[in-house]
Amino acid sequence: MTDGFVKTKDGVNIYYKDWGPKDAQPIHFHHGWPLSSDDWDAQMIYFLQNGFRVVAHDRRGHGRSSQVAEGHDMDHYAADASAVVEHLNLKNAVHIGHSTGGGEVARYVAKFGQPQGRVAKAVLVSAVPPLMLKTASNPGGLPIEVFDGIRKGVAENRAQLFVDFPTGPFYGFNREGAKIYPGVIQNWWRQGMMGSVKAHYDGIKAFSETDQTEDLKKITVPTLVLHGDDDQVVPIADSGELSVKLVKNGTLKVYKGYPHGMLTTHADVLNPDLLAFIKA
Repeated sequence: MTDGFVKTKDGVNIYYKDWGPKDAQPIHFHHGWPLSSDDWDAQMIYFLQNGFRVVAHDRRGHGRSSQVAEGHDMDHYAADASAVVEHLNLKNAVHIGHSTGGGEVARYVAKFGQPQGRVAKAVLVSAVPPLMLKTASNPGGLPIEVFDGIRKGVAENRAQLFVDFPTGPFYGFNREGAKIYPGVIQNWWRQGMMGSVKAHYDGIKAFSETDQTEDLKKITVPTLVLHGDDDQVVPIADSGELSVKLVKNGTLKVYKGYPHGMLTTHADVLNPDLLAFIKA
């Protein structure tokens, strides 16, 4: 089990974890906003125990990676992921992205992964593509005021926002009868506060305003789209249900009543489903 840093072409140190047999099939995990590779704990240990090589990195400005001022956009996110892949020489990998990480996966696979034959399959979980923002061509999206509100919270008191978000909509803990895990809320806060406020502020534009329609159209590898129908952060109708129609070889699996952070709250269900797709 190893970890380390890779330096990108623009001088950013990207932290990564690389666990498991180096000759096993790699699974590369891409985390959501504003978290870190630690958000994949339940998946990293599960797939490690199932014989895979598991890799995850902290996005620039997040977790243990450099808190740089610039480059908080999907192009740099994908290029940074590619730097990790090249450094570790990952081949035939399965790339799994959650939320903003799903956008990162879509851009990476479309731009870097397929031409080199490094990607075997892709998985988009509660992911932001094709476009979150409401526009004339995307009438089902969320109004800009929603994202402006998140920006305001980050700029004025992100420590409180990072309590409110996981306590409420992220894990569906605001739903009647929900089982609440205080440790999960605290871990979300811990991960968020490790990153920089600049990266988190700029990242809101990246995950909400990046139109990834063309990225999805370019993806030809088998792609699994997983989404909860009670996702209060990235509503399924304008994300998962549209994404699966744009990729060439996609499958959509909908989880009734599951929240945005279902990889944590329902890892016991999602992990075997991911394993079945990878092995198919």
